[in-house]
Amino acid sequence: MHKNEAEVIGNEIWDKYHKTKNIDLRNHILINYLYIVTINAKKMSSMYKDKAELDDIVNHGVLAMIECIERFDYSRGVQFDTYASIRVRGSIIDYLRKNDWIPRDVRKVSIQIENAYTELQNLLNRSPKDEEVAESLGMGLKDFHKMLSKASGIFTLSYEELLNESYSVKEPESSIKVPEQNIQEDELKSVIASSIDKLNEKERLIVSLYYYEELKLKEIAAVLGITASRVSQIHTGALIKMKKTLSDYINDKG
Repeated sequence: MHKNEAEVIGNEIWDKYHKTKNIDLRNHILINYLYIVTINAKKMSSMYKDKAELDDIVNHGVLAMIECIERFDYSRGVQFDTYASIRVRGSIIDYLRKNDWIPRDVRKVSIQIENAYTELQNLLNRSPKDEEVAESLGMGLKDFHKMLSKASGIFTLSYEELLNESYSVKEPESSIKVPEQNIQEDELKSVIASSIDKLNEKERLIVSLYYYEELKLKEIAAVLGITASRVSQIHTGALIKMKKTLSDYINDKG
């Protein structure tokens, strides 16, 4: 089912389900929100391609969705699709981490690239260009782009994991959303916006199409008229820069 075809599940349905725990009613809710699972599973495919089947990821996401339905507290005033999307993405990330599908050589490459980005950013006091990172690694731009493509999955997973940890909908001690929680959420949104502002024009466009328009990398490639591999490279470079900003914020808060 597509998002536009889904029925809006009102508070009266949630109230009825939590009082009766009727399986048919739960399945009705589940079917209406399955699009959240499929969208996230497909968008995260670069993290597990050639390592797992889409069906396996979707099945895992469905289990997470059922748990979301069981735990959702509609009285908090939080939209279920927002709550469930964060939970489903987090569950898929945990699943991928536990299976540890990332080869050792890819981990090594990712560390080299991220260290180079960090060192140059500290030195230049700005986000480095691909040419500058390639030069610092002692390689040509073409070889550097191949390295980015090779490590794209781990960088996407790493950023998603950090974002999920920072932006999780935590179980409150009460149904009342305290002012401090609102302030923290606003701060995090501001940090994410700031990290996007630091990107170059093409990086900002790709990040916007990927996260806000929810297009897949192949679809973005068709829109921009470039190859999917180039989109993946630009997207990976953007995530490295955004992760640095988010990591600095988390470390300062800690």
